[in-house]
Amino acid sequence: MSRGHMDVTVQADNPACPVSEVLDRVAGKWAIGILVAAAKGPVRFSELERGIEGISRRMLTLNLRKLEREGLLVRTVYPTVPPRVEYECTEMALELYETLLSLVDWAKRHSGDIARAHAVYDAAHSPTAPA
Repeated sequence: MSRGHMDVTVQADNPACPVSEVLDRVAGKWAIGILVAAAKGPVRFSELERGIEGISRRMLTLNLRKLEREGLLVRTVYPTVPPRVEYECTEMALELYETLLSLVDWAKRHSGDIARAHAVYDAAHSPTAPA
């Protein structure tokens, strides 16, 4: 049964449930890039669009709305012509950003270990490996 279709009582008893729920909301491919860009200070839509390689305008808009809804970004519209819009991380998002930096550091430190583990596993489980 998928996580989205689990019985509610099973989810409530699972200590990893809050983590999974939060990660489902904020750990998307684009969301992390947006948070990293916005953590450096207020950023405009066009700056995000140029700075996040491969993101479409629509996907950027959807992710900005989602992150704003989650309380991670604040959207400020300035009454100019044309309107100037900036996005800025909330305190909660800046705390998440620090956690993401720790995760990136961990990944850098252990990427070689993970690659070696993959090689050992693949060699042991290849069709030509002795049973």
